[in-house]
Amino acid sequence: MQTSNDIRAAFIDFFAQNGHEIVASGSLVPHNDPTLLFTNAGMVQFKNLFTGVETRPYSRAVTAQKCVRAGGKHNDLDNVGYTARHHTFFEMLGNFSFGDYFKDVAIEFAWRLITKDFGIDASRLIVTVYSEDDEAYDIWKKVAGLPDARLLRIATADNFWSMGEFGPCGPCTEIFYDHGPELKGDPPGGAIEGDRFVEIWNLVFMQYEQTEDGKRIPLPRLSVDTGMGIERLAAVLQGVHDNYDTDVLRALILASAELTGKAPDGPQAVSHRVIADHLRACCFLIADGVLPTNEGRGYVLRRIMRRAMRHVHMLGARDPAMWRLVPTLASQMGQAYPELIRAQPLVTETLRLEEGRFRQTLERGLKLLEEETAKLPGKGALPGEIAFKLYDTFGFPLDLTQDVLRSQGRQVELAGFESAMARQREEARKSWAGSGEAAPERIWFEIRERVGATEFLGYAADIAEGEVVALIAADGKEVAEIEAGREAAVIANQTPFYGESGGQQGDTGVLFTEHGGEFEVHDTKRHAGDLFVHLGRMTKGKLKLGEIAEMRVDTARRTRLRANHSATHLLHEALRRHLGEHVTQKGSLVAPGRLRFDFSHPKAMTSEEIEAVESEVNARIRFNSDVTTRFMTPKEAVADGALALFGEKYGDEVRVVAMGGDEHAKFSVELCGGTHVRRTGDIGLFKIMGESAVASGVRRIEALTGEAAIQYMDEQERRLMETAAALRVAPADVPARVLALVEERKKLERDLAEARRKLASGGGAAEGAAFKDIGGIKFAGRLLGDVPAKELKPMADDLKKQIGSGVVALASSAEGKASLVVAVTADMTARFDAVRLVRVGSEALGGKGGGGRPDMAQAGGPNVEALADALAAIEQAIASGGKAGESRPVAAAATPR
Repeated sequence: MQTSNDIRAAFIDFFAQNGHEIVASGSLVPHNDPTLLFTNAGMVQFKNLFTGVETRPYSRAVTAQKCVRAGGKHNDLDNVGYTARHHTFFEMLGNFSFGDYFKDVAIEFAWRLITKDFGIDASRLIVTVYSEDDEAYDIWKKVAGLPDARLLRIATADNFWSMGEFGPCGPCTEIFYDHGPELKGDPPGGAIEGDRFVEIWNLVFMQYEQTEDGKRIPLPRLSVDTGMGIERLAAVLQGVHDNYDTDVLRALILASAELTGKAPDGPQAVSHRVIADHLRACCFLIADGVLPTNEGRGYVLRRIMRRAMRHVHMLGARDPAMWRLVPTLASQMGQAYPELIRAQPLVTETLRLEEGRFRQTLERGLKLLEEETAKLPGKGALPGEIAFKLYDTFGFPLDLTQDVLRSQGRQVELAGFESAMARQREEARKSWAGSGEAAPERIWFEIRERVGATEFLGYAADIAEGEVVALIAADGKEVAEIEAGREAAVIANQTPFYGESGGQQGDTGVLFTEHGGEFEVHDTKRHAGDLFVHLGRMTKGKLKLGEIAEMRVDTARRTRLRANHSATHLLHEALRRHLGEHVTQKGSLVAPGRLRFDFSHPKAMTSEEIEAVESEVNARIRFNSDVTTRFMTPKEAVADGALALFGEKYGDEVRVVAMGGDEHAKFSVELCGGTHVRRTGDIGLFKIMGESAVASGVRRIEALTGEAAIQYMDEQERRLMETAAALRVAPADVPARVLALVEERKKLERDLAEARRKLASGGGAAEGAAFKDIGGIKFAGRLLGDVPAKELKPMADDLKKQIGSGVVALASSAEGKASLVVAVTADMTARFDAVRLVRVGSEALGGKGGGGRPDMAQAGGPNVEALADALAAIEQAIASGGKAGESRPVAAAATPR
């Protein structure tokens, strides 16, 4: 049997032998298309090649691309587990031509690979072409000799592809496999859908450009984009018709069955299939840098996770279980996708923690759903408001609720749900609008195409000469010169200025022209991959296109940037060694004055962990080792132990930075294009300022290095000395003295509270003086000055005990705010409601009600001067039998005590 790994390798080898460049799968987070939530097709990473805004050194390519369809336009989530071919994650094999070969060669390649190399019976293949594409029809006749019954013209958009409403487009030809008459379904174009005829390969011929006025103009460069799902091809070659019976997915299903103790087939089959599919999506998304959150990509990941975790729960697992399946997936797909192996600790920990959190709410949510559906008549739909409550309170996405109801034959009333969700959905749509990166601006690609890449000299130099090859004015237009007072962007053929990338801020400095002109660089950016753009203002003279400029980086600032960047590398490795290998960088800021480092970790660091990490980094700084750099391929770098950032896109050659040890005992080894110190000792000192949460599963450390760290510690020492002087103790004794003062303060607060309670209860006076009789009801009303509101309830409890039977009302004015508490003894709650009485008093204070229990309630208001009126109003209500507004004579207002 040909395994999926065999099929993938054979496909790639076939096209490599036919002159195609092997291109690694792009990240599931598309870096070149802000319109996509996830990479959903093999052509995504080549989009700029097809549109012509980017060129590469090859014109033919072959890939095995990771894809996810679980949000936006392409969303197969609801069908996963119930059909033979729907997936959230799948692999798309593809070969591409960028202005090289076209229909004849592409069709010949496809037919030869399928029928000869893979040995698929040609008599079971059916081909479709776009109805107007006579050229493709004739080529198929010539290459394959297919009879008319198996070469079908399709007139619908199914066989015409476009990149968008406007832009490159063209006809398709699709290859279908006939799984046999024992399965239902008509041939392509027929009325009855089914599993018999399955599309296995789609060849797209991009030959037109669709214009806004409705015209199709022939493209000057004809291209080919093909896509074949490896799961569908594996089903054919492994003699099954269901993708879930192929080797990789079946292995995951069997592992799920073994873990849960439930048979892989039969009534539980859907659950095992959901788990197998969703496990792949979750693991690969996490490996590419996505973590579960409540918005954007992280929200979609959480939806996928929770859907799978519910099915794990349905199979009877009472403890988190999905994370235990990660090794099986890694063994199946880790060889083809090594990022899965590198990220395995992070993937495992993320799944385990997320499932633990979800289980805390799952049972409560399912109980609520069960209670609500029990109220429905027959197969009535669940009200949308209930579905929203499940989402808002228990974290149940709508599709999870729908999935639960599907087995009952029920649906969700969507109008009500959409109404309740309108605001959240709008916010989510905004966050999903793009990949988090600005859309590539055509001007930078055009300039890059014309003048070439900028050569970066800044690893070894802070001063260099460069020829000005492009000038862009503030309005975005290219110009021939820049005059004094104008803001502009300057591009040179080479530069020592570092362009902002990888969290490191861009360099600043000055460009000096041949004729005395000066251009002050405020920032340096990087566009179109390797085009360095100097942003700033012409402060003196002119700068002309073609001039040679002396380029001077602000060396002092660059030195601080280098130190902070190198410190982030040491910090990253120290965190991994002290917290675990699940730690990986999730973002960073390298500024001249500070550094910020975000990393994956499920909980707050302890003070001991922070101290250990800080000590580790400083020890590596004192080691004063050389910071070495080498250039190698990404594969060689990772094999050599370099740490690559998940989800980052690397070129054919990468820069590997090592520091903190020697060649025999490496400490930090990372792929990085930033600038660094020459020796770790140049960092000077590392000091952590704080550790905090950024998002679910993501923590942040902020720190200082060098002179900034020394200044911070000097300031802390100054404050310590001032505190010691104020306490009249030695600096070493400050902690003990402060603890003693805290204990003294607590004792004084307790004594004061006790004194206030005695005052409120009458200070031991006779009962007749402490309480008032209102129509046979004992009432204790007290104005207590500036007693804190939090002390009123304990005082009220004391008075309830003394009064035995009756009502207590206490009022205070601490911190300029009126506070009121009413307490009713247990035997009186049938006649007097503390909540109603306190609201009567609150009205007098200008408040808006109050709350609590029938025996104890609290309220407040802004009108401090009306506290006596509030107590009088409560007395009036008691005299009226507990009902506000009913009049009964009262002798006098409550007596202040």
